[in-house]
Amino acid sequence: MSPASLGVIIAVLLVAALFVLVTVTRNLYVCSPSEVLIFSGRHWKTPEGKELGFRVVRGGRGMRVPLFEVVDRMQLTNMAIELAVQGAYSKGGVPLNVTAIANIKIPSEEPLLHNAIERFLGYPQQQIMLIAKDTLEANLRGVIAELTPEEINQKKVVFQQKLIEEADRDLMRLGLVLDNLQIQNISDDVGYLTSVGRVRGAKVRRDAAIGEVRARATALVQKAENTMNAEISKIDADIQVAQKENERRIIDATTKRAAVISEVRGQVQAEVAEAGAQLKAWSARVEQVRRKLEADVVAPADAQRQKAEAQAKGQASQVIAQGRAAAAAMTALAEAYKASGARGRDALLLQKLVPVFNQLAGTLRDIKVDRLVVLGPGGGASSASAVRSIINGNEQLRAATGVDLVAAARERLGAGGGR
Repeated sequence: MSPASLGVIIAVLLVAALFVLVTVTRNLYVCSPSEVLIFSGRHWKTPEGKELGFRVVRGGRGMRVPLFEVVDRMQLTNMAIELAVQGAYSKGGVPLNVTAIANIKIPSEEPLLHNAIERFLGYPQQQIMLIAKDTLEANLRGVIAELTPEEINQKKVVFQQKLIEEADRDLMRLGLVLDNLQIQNISDDVGYLTSVGRVRGAKVRRDAAIGEVRARATALVQKAENTMNAEISKIDADIQVAQKENERRIIDATTKRAAVISEVRGQVQAEVAEAGAQLKAWSARVEQVRRKLEADVVAPADAQRQKAEAQAKGQASQVIAQGRAAAAAMTALAEAYKASGARGRDALLLQKLVPVFNQLAGTLRDIKVDRLVVLGPGGGASSASAVRSIINGNEQLRAATGVDLVAAARERLGAGGGR
């Protein structure tokens, strides 16, 4: 090969290498982490089998096929959007002014990224922010219309959460993601929130005053409880001391009781022994006295009793004999009275007139006549003596036994005369 041919070949190779280098340099695209590359112009299939007219490169590099593909860049950086709603009517008809700030971005995950590519590919970032702002303000007005001013002002977290939920659904359809949403200010042109704030402040001050009073009351109650507990503890301690003192006294008393019982038991045993000795002495004394009484009293009394019994038996025999004699005399008297007839009646009449004679004689002199018996003339001296004997026997029998034979005979004769 000639040197000229070799030079041509080298030149061609150099030109080809330069062409390839320039082609690769112009068609090689490097993707940073904050963006995605969209290669459009050919058809691509996803792993799920869906056919797309573009392919996406995230965080890497890709080669564009010249003349067949077009490369676009889409930023994934955060976009801060200031929201301002004026005169948005809340629930209840109060117009409110709300300012907020939202942070949105284009998502890097599919299929949200596909939604963003389909809607915002080739759009400048300012135009995307304007579309997102209009959407968020519309969501903000819709959420305000569902809540009262008090709920919006007092429950900002609830209001903010509800707004994020509403905005997320609409932004996802556009292919955008709401990273953060903060409510900056809520106001109104009619002074409603100011009035609510005043009422709320008054309630807060009232609650603070009530809380302070309750705290003072609680402190006083706690102080009283502490004082009560201290007094109770003191009383319990005094009770325990008194109980210990009582236990000590009981122990001392028990000990002393045992000693006293032993001492008294000894004294009682000594007294019992002494009483036993005295009892023996008294028993001997009783026997001595008994014997003395038998000698001095019982024996004479027994002799006297025997003597009295003998005398009584003699007197009884005499009385019985006299009674029998008197009975016989009375029987004889009765027979004589019965036989005497009118004389006997005269004698009896004279006997009845004795009390009259006593009365008459009492007027003359102080003479007491116990009994006056007038006997009529009889058949001789023997008859008069027998009558006197009968009367004397009757009087003795009546004095000794209380039996009046004359009265008994009179009653009997009266009963016979009746027959």
